[in-house]
Amino acid sequence: MAVETRELAGSVVAITGATSGIGRATARALVARGALVAVTGRRRDRLEELREELGDAHVLGVAGDARDPDLSRELVSQTLDRFGRIDSLVVSAGIGAYGGILDGTDDDLTTMIETNFSATVWNVRAAVPHMLATGGDIVIVASVAGLRGGANEAVYAATKFAQIGLAGAVDRELRTSGIRVTAICPAAVSTEFALGHGRTEGDPWLDDVLRPEDVAAAVVTVLEQPRRMRTTMWSMWAATEAS
Repeated sequence: MAVETRELAGSVVAITGATSGIGRATARALVARGALVAVTGRRRDRLEELREELGDAHVLGVAGDARDPDLSRELVSQTLDRFGRIDSLVVSAGIGAYGGILDGTDDDLTTMIETNFSATVWNVRAAVPHMLATGGDIVIVASVAGLRGGANEAVYAATKFAQIGLAGAVDRELRTSGIRVTAICPAAVSTEFALGHGRTEGDPWLDDVLRPEDVAAAVVTVLEQPRRMRTTMWSMWAATEAS
């Protein structure tokens, strides 16, 4: 018997943090399946490159800072204007840095908290009113750091714990409205994450960790699930990385 999956062709997905890493890989994976994507990020040139790569008919870019609640509302507004609806939201925007609890400036830590957690709240609040009538999916890209913490990443881990808590609570709140909420929790991924703040570009260690495309594949799998089921959390590690 063939495995039953949901068809993503024609589905409308909003993706934050799509100028690099997991968000960018997710946009590519979804457009390859025929989805229409609305993407955000701070770097307008990167959004334009993605639009040119994937095709103007499939991609809408909205540039801005994830910390600004107005960007979340603008993403949803422009998505509705362009595509007529929003079926799924993938929250991938995030930043990180390694360091002890006494490291980093007040501004550095505030930026991390607002980018990783506050922005997640703003995006969920902006999208949900337009998903209640039809149902849909919210996928929050968190981290295994939000499941167990870790030395030299206390504030980062705390933001990821908060994302996972938000995902679980909103899933319970909105399940009966047909909205599924999933937290995807990867271990180390070879992206621009923490470069210059605990990671060094070209470090051989990055060759052995997860790729953005691995996490994007998990997002696609979650979105393709039959509506009768939901995945509330998915943790994933590289085969070579100790868990």
